[in-house]
Amino acid sequence: METIAWNDFEKVELRAGTIIEVADFPEARKPAYKVKVDFGPLGIKWSSAQITRHYTKEELTGRQILGVINFPEKQIANFMSQFLVTGFADANGDIILAAIDKPVPNGSKLI
Repeated sequence: METIAWNDFEKVELRAGTIIEVADFPEARKPAYKVKVDFGPLGIKWSSAQITRHYTKEELTGRQILGVINFPEKQIANFMSQFLVTGFADANGDIILAAIDKPVPNGSKLI
């Protein structure tokens, strides 16, 4: 593991946002959803998320997540992902979302 300086960590914009829409993404190589997230004053952004194994579309809507919003956009199939949804791989490699256990304002930065 490489050690980084505090200055490096401060460059990563890890922000809280609320999922406001979830759509199927059949064009993705691996099973995924398209998620639309409200990051408050930082705007509404879309991402692709490989979280279909543990989450239904219905249970994701309204949930707060943690996203990295200052990576460049990335094309996934015919879709431009505007941020990175964060999570952890379970024992099978399936993604479990990084959790926010109490509501915070959309756009709040992880500190």
